[in-house]
This record gives sequence, structure tokens and C-alpha cells, in this order.
Amino acid sequence: METTGLIMQFKDLGVAAVLAFAAVGSCLGVMAAGPAAVGAWKKGFVRNKPTPFIPLLAFIGAPLSQTFYGLILMNKIAEVMSGGNYFWVVGALAGIAIGLSAYVQGMIGAAAADAMGESEKGFTNYIAALGIIESVAIFVMVFTLGFIGRAAG
Repeated sequence: METTGLIMQFKDLGVAAVLAFAAVGSCLGVMAAGPAAVGAWKKGFVRNKPTPFIPLLAFIGAPLSQTFYGLILMNKIAEVMSGGNYFWVVGALAGIAIGLSAYVQGMIGAAAADAMGESEKGFTNYIAALGIIESVAIFVMVFTLGFIGRAAG
């Protein structure tokens, strides 16, 4: 197989990688936060006290936003691919960084769910902690969009 054929065979790698890694991170983040929230709800049921539904659900769902950041980058990479720019490594590395952010956000959400299940206090503090790691994913998305725009332009 000639080099051009090999390149064309993998031309969608950057497009697929950014979304795939971001989505895998979101899944892992939900996997971390979900059982902790269920445990917090159980604590409320055992104590025969209402446990806040929406705050705990927010902890579970927080890592999902990183999939959208991966989707935005995927669309931008697909848009500029026509010029022969495939961004394989950029897509993979951005997707991994965004996915790791989602996973860590799920871990923080798990700790927040556990703490809220025990104390029923501190929601604003926990959301602030989730926002800090969320900003990592936003920074990666924004800086990668800027890089792609300059490299393709």
C-alpha cells in the first residue's frame, strides 16, 4: 500500500479519537459518581429522611458535558480535514485530556455525593470543586480550537 493510501485509510482517526476518548471519560466519570449517589440515597432511606435528588443527580451527570466538548472538537477537525490536515495526534491528545477531566470530575462527584449523603450540606462547595476540573476540559477545547484554526488557516 502506498503512503497516500495509508494516510487516507486513517484520515478520520483524529475525528474519531477526540469524541471517543471524551465519551469514554464521561462514561468512567458517571461510573464513579453514580454508585456514590445511589449510596447517599440509600443512607437517606435507611434514616427515613429525604435525601436531595437533584443535587446528587447533578454529581452523576456532571461528567457528561465533556462528551459535548469532544463533539465540538470533532466537528471542527472534520471541517478542516478537507485541506489535508488530519490532526490525528491533536484529536487523540485533546480527547484524552478531556476524557481524563470527565473521569476526575466523576471521582470528585462521588466524594461530593458521599459527603452530601452524610451531612446534607455543602452543595455549593461541591459544585465549585466540580467546576474547577470542568474548566480543564473547557481550556483544552478552547486552546485546541484555536490551534486547529491557526494550523488549518
